Amino acid sequence: MKKKLAVLLALVLSLGTILAACSSNKDTSAADKGGKKGEPYEIKWYTIGTPQKDTDKVFAEVNKYTKKKINATVKMTQIDWGDWAQKSQVMINSGEPFDIIFTNGTDYVQNSQKGAFLAIDDLLNKEGKDVKQAINPALLEGIKVNGKIYGVPTNKEAARQTVYTFNKRLVEKYNFDISKVQSLEDLEPMLKVIKENETKITPMATFKAYLPFDYIFNNEMPFAIPFEGDRDKVINPFESDLAMKTYKTMHNYYKAGYLKEDAATSKDSWPMDVENWFVRMGDSQPYADLVWSRAAKYDVVSVPAENPVTINDSVSGSIQSISATSKNPEKAMEFLNLLNTDPYLRNLVDKGIEGVHYEKSDDGTIKDLPARIDRYNVPTYSLGNFFILDLYDNDPKDKWEKFEEFNTSAKPAPTLGFHFDSDPVRSELAAITNISKEFYPALATGSVNPEEYLPKFNKKLKEAGIDKVLKEIQKQYDDWKSKQK
Repeated sequence: MKKKLAVLLALVLSLGTILAACSSNKDTSAADKGGKKGEPYEIKWYTIGTPQKDTDKVFAEVNKYTKKKINATVKMTQIDWGDWAQKSQVMINSGEPFDIIFTNGTDYVQNSQKGAFLAIDDLLNKEGKDVKQAINPALLEGIKVNGKIYGVPTNKEAARQTVYTFNKRLVEKYNFDISKVQSLEDLEPMLKVIKENETKITPMATFKAYLPFDYIFNNEMPFAIPFEGDRDKVINPFESDLAMKTYKTMHNYYKAGYLKEDAATSKDSWPMDVENWFVRMGDSQPYADLVWSRAAKYDVVSVPAENPVTINDSVSGSIQSISATSKNPEKAMEFLNLLNTDPYLRNLVDKGIEGVHYEKSDDGTIKDLPARIDRYNVPTYSLGNFFILDLYDNDPKDKWEKFEEFNTSAKPAPTLGFHFDSDPVRSELAAITNISKEFYPALATGSVNPEEYLPKFNKKLKEAGIDKVLKEIQKQYDDWKSKQK
């Protein structure tokens, strides 16, 4: 009996030693994650944009501040525009450990649905309670996927408005009246003048002509609902008369030499800081021309191509999501909370170091120094809350009020808040995606004759199962709509 008790006692003592070791390891692990008693946790953050020469210099200052505030440092890695889609998805699919990643649109929805991002509802109520108060509730509501929030949206314009943007110097030189531009066809007289007189200027920066529909995925995929007319039916927009008309116009422009010959395949993103274009198309916001002119170092001016509309892509146009592979999601949320509510940190990450990249006036407004443009020019929209950024010296004092008015004036799209579950038609969507990548760039840049290629495009979509996908989207859309009433 004594021997049995001795053995039992030894087992208990051994078990206690093991548990103590486990507890010690757990405590060490917690300390490694960062906390009041631990070493600073390094937050790995991936975001979009051309890598900048002074990023390490700026983040040395960032880390001095975040160490004091949340006992964490931040390693921001920028991935260039043309590489972003592929490289970011490879990182996600490989299960690479990191903490925060920029995301938007369909990528945000699909990665949330497959578990690549964490649902942060609980984190927002704890570590993120300040940012939850700061962000427009419509943005948080609009990015819910199956009722949960999977990222912190940038508090900025919630609406989308496509515009034509012109090189202002050339507009004034030739006395063009751009206020009369209301359609793609209205550009033709100006493009002709530029082609004949400006040998170093490409009349149209390479852009893919936009068809105004409410897209389920994006405007390259053949699933959408009309903004006007029957807002209850999902259609293939490439079968519309508008598609044929638009692509015919682009093809005429292409044949006239208004676009580059390699427009369909070019990876040239037409940065504004190179003055080699006359007109381009893109999404706008209040006083966007001031921002673009500042970045380009020459003046641009825009006119609307459509009225403001709030769509899923506009509310989900810029999001920071926490990876499911994060070793410390609480610390990641603490950083996002600070980034979106602390004016000093937000301006430091966005504008760089005061006295090096910008200077501040007595009235609190700022002005870029050469190093800001040349060495630390990061995309503001991709980083965080706009409304705590310092105004530039030439910014209107009512800039943020205009953002609020812009959001309020926008008409909500039919599918706002609807997110399609693609699992039932995943194989069909994979085939359709490949077909769209084959045909869409050539058609939308005018590089091919739409009378020949658009029917081929639609025929291949039929063969790949587009009707099955349209039926499934319609089913889910009808079900979603029935629950909105």
